[in-house]
Amino acid sequence: MSGRLLFATLLAVAFATSAARAEIKTGSATTSATSQKGATAAGQSQQKVGRYFIEFRSRYALSYGHTYVIFGRMDKAGKTIDRDVAGLHPASNSAVPYVLGHYIPVPAETGVSDGDLDDRYRSASWRVTLSESQYRKVVAFIRDLQARTHFWQATVHNCNAFVGEIARSMGYKTPGIWLRPRSYVIKLREMNGGPNAIGYTGPPG
Repeated sequence: MSGRLLFATLLAVAFATSAARAEIKTGSATTSATSQKGATAAGQSQQKVGRYFIEFRSRYALSYGHTYVIFGRMDKAGKTIDRDVAGLHPASNSAVPYVLGHYIPVPAETGVSDGDLDDRYRSASWRVTLSESQYRKVVAFIRDLQARTHFWQATVHNCNAFVGEIARSMGYKTPGIWLRPRSYVIKLREMNGGPNAIGYTGPPG
């Protein structure tokens, strides 16, 4: 092989090696950028999801009060982003079904009632944070319970009994349904939440 041919061959090999290295570096940079972009998207998605919660709550009323649950999603700071309410009460603003319901079952509603979302009327609460899968399971149970609950009766199937079914579906112990709503929620929190439970206790109504 002549000197000129040998030189040309070595030059071609060097050029090919350099090109391959450049391609590897470019590929690594592309892979790294893609990974970073994926991690950023995942982080943004996680931040968007936030945390889920259910809050067992009681409020003051002209009678002895009302027990219900609030459930929804919080941001990283713990501020509520969205929320829904489930609670059992007579399907009327009139006092007549409420009075009759102490003797016979009366038609009921299982959604929000006046004052449920006003913190000024809150008498006691216990908040439990949930993962997304836990939250979806609880919400599915609540929707099913709402769909099959049509009557309210003060001594057999009252607001405490309704909330108690939700609590038991989550594996919690529940107190007797004849307690006043404020006492019911406080007792529920004490039975299951421990000393570090997230809750609120207002003055007796």
